[in-house]
Amino acid sequence: MTTANQITPGMTLNIDGKIFRVESSIKVTVAKGTPFVKTKLRNLMTEEIVEKNFKLDQTVQELSLIERTIEFLYPEGKEYLFLDVGNLEQVLVPASILGDKIHYLREGIQVKAMFYGDTIFGIELPQFLEIMVVKTEGASGGSGTTKKAVLKTGARIDVPLFIESGDVVKVDTQVGEYIQRV
Repeated sequence: MTTANQITPGMTLNIDGKIFRVESSIKVTVAKGTPFVKTKLRNLMTEEIVEKNFKLDQTVQELSLIERTIEFLYPEGKEYLFLDVGNLEQVLVPASILGDKIHYLREGIQVKAMFYGDTIFGIELPQFLEIMVVKTEGASGGSGTTKKAVLKTGARIDVPLFIESGDVVKVDTQVGEYIQRV
């Protein structure tokens, strides 16, 4: 157990049976009243950000998530099958854990997965991926400097007008933006 005044960003906490990662924590001292710790927490199951205050001496349960590398194999129903690179076991990941990251998955891509026991709580894609464009649409917006492109993985991004079907582009998976043609 950890006390609330020891909470730091990056820690993983179990609060009421839910797993949260601390995004920020600030100790607040008020003139009339008891000091407290104000935190922003990310629910690792839903990716929702919540704010929560703790008394300085309040105990919280810190968890140690294990980070393992897993490789995407293929979708299986409403879940996605991965191979744990470390122990060569198959891991089924629900679509709800992947969220919008599904649009950047392709066979053979390796991602970092956060586990607590045998339960997976999230994945982290590489920041940059090279993906082939399968379809482009006409220019968008009034300026006409970009157009929509559909990538082989199903993601839709804005690309410059010179990008055509069959081109391979580098994409920033964190923000879903075109970086360059490869």
